[in-house]
Amino acid sequence: MADEQALGDDAGRASRVYGAAADHYNLAALSFWDRFGSATVGRLRLPAGANVLDLCCGAGASAIPAARAAGPTGSVLGIDVAEPLLRLARARAEREGLPGLEFRYGDATETGLRSGRFDAVLCVFGIFFARDMRAFASEMWRLVRPGGVLAVTTWGPGFMEPANSHFWASVGEIEPSLVRSFNPWDQITTPQALTDLLATAQVTGTEAEAVAAEHHVDNPDMFWDIVLGSGYRATTDALTADQLDRLREATLARLRALHITTLQANVVFATARRPRS
Repeated sequence: MADEQALGDDAGRASRVYGAAADHYNLAALSFWDRFGSATVGRLRLPAGANVLDLCCGAGASAIPAARAAGPTGSVLGIDVAEPLLRLARARAEREGLPGLEFRYGDATETGLRSGRFDAVLCVFGIFFARDMRAFASEMWRLVRPGGVLAVTTWGPGFMEPANSHFWASVGEIEPSLVRSFNPWDQITTPQALTDLLATAQVTGTEAEAVAAEHHVDNPDMFWDIVLGSGYRATTDALTADQLDRLREATLARLRALHITTLQANVVFATARRPRS
């Protein structure tokens, strides 16, 4: 496995959290990864033969549909710091027969790739993990060729509500110091916030849209799969085994009592096309 010590603090933490979460990524409760990865790519109308970069690519939720769109004459490179997720992505690409798709371990904020190399650069649910989001946005924009497009997708407000609030309330009863100690997805949740961020990185022509969405699970207990297969994993992995058991029971008791099976999954889609000259 690649050496996490070569990564910065933020990338190293993301590597640990999402490397652990990989064991739940393929469960039905986590279908939102594929749903919004595909939605991001679908909005771009990538032409056959496109050269695409997917940063913070995870298990391939956006890189896989990008490779389908680019076709056999195109190429897609996915970069992520969580090697267990990359293994899932590579296995999936092999099953689907997508030879033009490559997944590489690395820090998405420091790619070292040639400027202007890609027709499209994607970052789906990843920009908020960077300590310096402006610098990350600038790096992504640097890699877009003239006439190419940058696509950044973030979570909108109310992530996984109402279950989210019940989860944090239960955490507060068991280990108050951990309440919202890791929820970077709440930093940037509106079209204006995302547009303003990209503007500070000299990204021009940004169009951003908030899309209201819901995520449905078959029963309240499936929310725990979401906890273990997402950024919530940073909180659960900081607990003792006894605390974790208590947190699971407390959270699910609240959700069962209210029979919560519909969760908010609002997103913000932003695109910016680099001028040709």
